[in-house]
Amino acid sequence: MTENAQQQPSAPHTELPTQYAPADVEGPLYERWVERGYFEADAKSDKPPYTIVIPPPNVTGSLHLGHAFEHTLIDALTRRKRMQGFETLWQPGMDHAGIATQNVVERELGKEGKSRHDLGREAFVERVWQWKGESGGQISGQMRRLGDGVAWSRERFTMDEGLSQAVQTIFKRLYDDELIYRAERIINWCPRCLTAISDIEVEYQDDDGELVSMKYGEGDDTIVVATTRAETMLGDTAVAVHPDDERYKHLVGKEIRLPLTDRSIPVVADTHVDPEFGTGAVKVTPAHDPNDFEIGQRHDLPAITIMDEHAVITAHGPFQGLDRLEARSAIVAALRAEGRIVAEKRPYVHSVGHCSRCKTTIEPRLSMQWWVKVGPLAKAAGDAVRDGRVKIHPQEMEKRYFDWVDNLHDWCISRQLWWGHRIPVWYGPNGEVVCVGPDEEAPTGEGWRQDTDVLDTWFSSGLWPFSTLGWPEQTESLAKFYPNSVLVTGYDILFFWVARMMMFGLYAMDGTPPFHTIALHGMVRDQFGKKMSKSFGNAVNPLDWMDKYGSDALRFTLARGANPGVDVPIGEDWVQGSRNFANKIWNATRFALMNGATVDGPLPDAAAMSATDRWILSRLNSVVAEVDALYEDFQFAKLSDALFHFAWDEVFDWYVELSKTTFMAGGEPAKVSGRVLGEVLDVTLKLLHPIVPFVTETLWTTLTGGESVVVAEWPTDSGFRDTAAEQEIESLQSVITEVRRFRADQGLQPGQRVPARLTLDGTPFAAHEAAVRQLLRLTPEGEDFSATATLPVAGATVALDLSGTIDVVAERKRLAKDLAAAEKEKAQANAKLGNEAFLAKAPDNVVDKIRGRLAKADEDIARIQSQLERLPQA
Repeated sequence: MTENAQQQPSAPHTELPTQYAPADVEGPLYERWVERGYFEADAKSDKPPYTIVIPPPNVTGSLHLGHAFEHTLIDALTRRKRMQGFETLWQPGMDHAGIATQNVVERELGKEGKSRHDLGREAFVERVWQWKGESGGQISGQMRRLGDGVAWSRERFTMDEGLSQAVQTIFKRLYDDELIYRAERIINWCPRCLTAISDIEVEYQDDDGELVSMKYGEGDDTIVVATTRAETMLGDTAVAVHPDDERYKHLVGKEIRLPLTDRSIPVVADTHVDPEFGTGAVKVTPAHDPNDFEIGQRHDLPAITIMDEHAVITAHGPFQGLDRLEARSAIVAALRAEGRIVAEKRPYVHSVGHCSRCKTTIEPRLSMQWWVKVGPLAKAAGDAVRDGRVKIHPQEMEKRYFDWVDNLHDWCISRQLWWGHRIPVWYGPNGEVVCVGPDEEAPTGEGWRQDTDVLDTWFSSGLWPFSTLGWPEQTESLAKFYPNSVLVTGYDILFFWVARMMMFGLYAMDGTPPFHTIALHGMVRDQFGKKMSKSFGNAVNPLDWMDKYGSDALRFTLARGANPGVDVPIGEDWVQGSRNFANKIWNATRFALMNGATVDGPLPDAAAMSATDRWILSRLNSVVAEVDALYEDFQFAKLSDALFHFAWDEVFDWYVELSKTTFMAGGEPAKVSGRVLGEVLDVTLKLLHPIVPFVTETLWTTLTGGESVVVAEWPTDSGFRDTAAEQEIESLQSVITEVRRFRADQGLQPGQRVPARLTLDGTPFAAHEAAVRQLLRLTPEGEDFSATATLPVAGATVALDLSGTIDVVAERKRLAKDLAAAEKEKAQANAKLGNEAFLAKAPDNVVDKIRGRLAKADEDIARIQSQLERLPQA
């Protein structure tokens, strides 16, 4: 608990509205926080730093549930650290999203009947900047709706002047260190976007295709190969077999005829070939397949490009000018006419890569591109985790990280786009190649030209943890806030964004990794665990739920499902339940204020408190300690659940209810309990604030009169524990719970009053008779009291007179009917489970269901028999 509670300003006890209306509260509150500068970070501060960067959303993007989920977790971490006295920086910004943004603007041009080529490069880039200024970045406003506590004055864009300088600087350094080079390699090519794309921009899905087996060569020199891309046979330059495959040893080194062409190609032996798969022979097309390219390199095979950038056939012959899919059918037909088709399998379901932006099937293509030599960079990224400088949470994700960084291929960083960081390399008229740094003059004169490609978006976003702080300049912010304290991101980009930040951070910052901890979370799914997608009809706009239930409700639902590294199911019913929780907090605080809850002055001595007061304070300190430990372990679901049950169950449903008689009686005990209740609410609202900031801000400032819970002191465990009080109240709870259950079993209405005799002498809760009677609606026994039901619980005895409250004859008749039905159900289940023939044929799920019915019947029988025994005799 806070040590300086007595120093807080006297609470004004402003009357709260009867209902909480999020729409009236959230917007004005957030603007007040921003105006007061609560989220800004001071590099000159002597407070310890706590830094998190936002995974930069695309400038084309809008808030989706994945953003809302991730931002809720980051905001919770930073709000808590701010309250703990750290100089907290949550760095905001956006990614220029090369392909996505260019596609958006090109679509707009298309509506005008134009293409980017009609404008030319310079005018097109100006058009993109214009679009960015007018329409881009709408997600910033949506982040405010969610309550993101980011340092808005520090907002960055991956193509702003400073970050562009960082990109050019690191490109130049890597180039000079021979870690960037230009070479002809196989890349993922999108025939629609007309650019190379990275592995992360390729989405794989199972497509219906065809597997065609065809015969190459003549007579004894024939060999059968199979392919799903028959059109690529026009670019075959070999057939490969395994060196130890006896079936083909007589062919290795020979040349065989390639059908439909005037060429002959060699049969080569290569260990890459699996002799057990298919025929054990594979066609080799070095210009259109990454594995074939490697085989071609090993055997010095030519690489023949047979398609242009639009995936149209360029090879000479009757197929020239055909689209790749048209050519596929035409080539299979031509081979069939020559009697060379051995087998055809349709449909043949196989995994096919598609461009994530336009969904076009990607085409492996030999192309001259720029590459990063990742070997030494990836080793450094792996070593930083292995030697403990960087922790991955949860730890079991480390294996996935190592599987990736230990097997990285060189990274293709060039893109055939106009929007992005243009590659800072110039070519001279006599073959000169000059890489230009940010402080260097580009060569001029006749014949000099700059490379037309731009850099992969991941190249600039890989610099994000330090470029946003002013690097390559040695700024105060860089010295204060680098390295980041933690990176919070989804496990799905562990391999792409995270690995690149690790490589670049270690390289640029002299071996200092970009963050101490990588905290990985899962993906948001629907309530049935299914991926959310517009095509599935289950996608949700988080703004709709925020409009309907409030931002706090959405945030609490997301946090309560956030187990580290595990996907998060979410449904509207759960958001509605979180809204109910916010209302519960509101109503309970209203009650507390109306009944004297206060933070004025120090807490009373324990000797002046009731057992109920000491119990709730003891529990409060335990929850403070538990929540702190769970935060440090990124266990958002567990800490949210702990706070939910403490606030709702223990504070609102038990402490408040048990204290009502004290408040009604007035006097000094009521003042003591009012101060205790104020303390409990003060601390509970602070603990809840990082996850549900809006409702807690309104309630806390009303309760305490403090400036803002955003900058209030985070609670600490004072060490106060009272085991005896906890045991006493737990026993009292068991009495109340058991009697409530009995009342419900007898069909009594919750508010129905029943005469009762309480024997509490000698129990640890003898002083609580007034509270017991109040909570259980038990009236004192009269002269004609007759104990028709007696309940011994936790050392106490509760005798009830039910003679005037229920029709015993009718109740026995009803229970007897229910008992007969339960016994019949049990007999039927036993009969099926005892039938060997049935068990031998029935599916496991059917048998399990019957076992469940049997267990339920047993429970019902025991419950009904207990109710009958407790009923008075008719």
